[in-house]
Amino acid sequence: MTAYERSKIILRFADLLERHNDEIAALETWDNGKPFEQSAQTEVPMTTRLFRYYAGWADKIQGLTAPADGPYHVQTLHEPIGVAGQIIPWNFPLLMFAWKVGPALACGNTIVLKTAEQTPLSALYVSKLLHEAGLPPGVLNIVSGYGPTAGAALASHMEVDKLAFTGSTTTGKIVLQLAAKSNLKPVTLELGGKSPFIVCEDADVDKAAELAHYALFFNQGQCCCAGSRTFVHESVYDQFVEKANALAMKRVVGDPFKGGIQQGPQIDSEQFEKILKYIRSGVDGGAKLETGGERLGAKGYYIKPTVFTGVKDDMLIAKDEIFGPVQSILKYKDLDEVIQRSNASQYGLAAGVFTHNLDTANTLMRALRVGSVWINCFDVFDAAIPFGGYKQSGQGREKGSYSLSNYLQVKAVVTALKNPAWL
Repeated sequence: MTAYERSKIILRFADLLERHNDEIAALETWDNGKPFEQSAQTEVPMTTRLFRYYAGWADKIQGLTAPADGPYHVQTLHEPIGVAGQIIPWNFPLLMFAWKVGPALACGNTIVLKTAEQTPLSALYVSKLLHEAGLPPGVLNIVSGYGPTAGAALASHMEVDKLAFTGSTTTGKIVLQLAAKSNLKPVTLELGGKSPFIVCEDADVDKAAELAHYALFFNQGQCCCAGSRTFVHESVYDQFVEKANALAMKRVVGDPFKGGIQQGPQIDSEQFEKILKYIRSGVDGGAKLETGGERLGAKGYYIKPTVFTGVKDDMLIAKDEIFGPVQSILKYKDLDEVIQRSNASQYGLAAGVFTHNLDTANTLMRALRVGSVWINCFDVFDAAIPFGGYKQSGQGREKGSYSLSNYLQVKAVVTALKNPAWL
């Protein structure tokens, strides 16, 4: 199919997403538990925007001509990599679908995508819309199943040419091993995180507390890049803690289909129990539980927004990815110290920096070993902004133009020239 035809199909699909915005959002909330307002007003529109972005790229993927030392014409061809296997998580099912399917289709590949077993509905529904937009049969194939069976089969398959996975670091390592043991297919991984959110001494404490609250509690805390280590300068620490507690206590938790709800239930019983276990470890380890720390109500997997202070770097709540509504606040003295402590983690997905000092911002953006640094903002996921991690937070980048290389092979073609007019 020509690149222009691919572009037109993806654009028609984006129009259908826009038309069915609320139905898709309802499926996402039923599956995941996130507030319907978040699904309908933010995540489905972001998905629509992302597909339009990649529709624009489809007919702009091109090779190069390069000079050679001799009578040769050298060109590069950018070819589809083939069959792309894609495994997406349960925390942002629709957006992760878009991050992977968008660039793969723009580059001309076919896809076998496995949904998370907890959240299959939105991918199945929008895939039907994609065929309605004109996608040929067999180009996009959705498999709903469990990781150890369906996921392992996809990662091990000898006729899958490329693999993309989003999920935990532990599972990512298994996926990488299976890919290597089969046909050595290339793998991109977007994995876990324990992102520092650094509040500097010159910060506007009110705004910093609000941003840090959002950075951690967004999506029930079920976000790989959540600002889950809140480092606060000692000069503003007490003031910050007071405001962080007040924000957590005001957070509205409940039925995600009701208006004004900020936090729904956790995804399932396993995640619910895991979060409560980490909260108990924080208390047992000597951190001060400021607010929350327990189940909300007797029905559903709701957890009260939780804030810990006096957190030390060696505590589990400061080291492990909790993936829940648990904010850990740590105190620091100077820039060198917070850089060292921020980087002393197996993860390197993202970081937040809150400062008005340009020199401080420039120092931190270069010193922090992470894939994304948000300065005086957080969780900004524009379609054009690449996303991925350092260290054990993954390899490769998604979104933006960088993701296209994940789904392309580069072929060098060298042709001998006879009596060329010029070299």
